[in-house]
Amino acid sequence: MNAACKIIFSSDASYMAEVRDCVRAFLKDSAFPEEDAAKIVMAIDEACTNIIRHAYVGLAKPIRLEMKWLRDRTRFVLRDYGRPFHPPTVETKNINPIMPRGLGVFIIGNVFDRVDYAPQARGTRLTLEKRLPPRSP
Repeated sequence: MNAACKIIFSSDASYMAEVRDCVRAFLKDSAFPEEDAAKIVMAIDEACTNIIRHAYVGLAKPIRLEMKWLRDRTRFVLRDYGRPFHPPTVETKNINPIMPRGLGVFIIGNVFDRVDYAPQARGTRLTLEKRLPPRSP
């Protein structure tokens, strides 16, 4: 299990399969059950897709993903340099199944224990943390 990993990729949807593979490889041999690892991969994909669609509005610009194991949790930090994201403007409680806006933010919030959107002078730094499951006796 790698203690830390950093990748930088272009905000082009064609890179997302490679990003998902990288996150899966990072989570391999972790204490997370397979289902939880799959949810983490899906939530990271959603976060990256939101950056591509909303921060960069389809422009090809860099996205940085840092993944790190801490003593009792894992941390993912996504950094973009596009339009800053301000979470209070996104309504995720009443998701309309016909026009499912905010679904990605909803998924991210349900998968991770800590979600911190930090608007920067340029772009946004998104920190996601997931506690490791308790060890079996």
